[in-house]
Amino acid sequence: MQHVAKVVEIVGTSEVGIDDAIQGAIARAAKTLDNLQWFEVTEMRGHISDQKIERFQVMLKVGFGLNDD
Repeated sequence: MQHVAKVVEIVGTSEVGIDDAIQGAIARAAKTLDNLQWFEVTEMRGHISDQKIERFQVMLKVGFGLNDD
């Protein structure tokens, strides 16, 4: 049996933290993508304003299985 997956890149942001940005991105992706199987954080960055962290941002690769038709 063959298994085939597709990989997409998504970006999540949060004012709370990195974990919240990841959780939010996966939750949003799950609304439109079926069979989510794995994720990989490929980039992390943030925005600083007035010497304080204002926002966190993560770029993720997300893998999901393709549906059989």
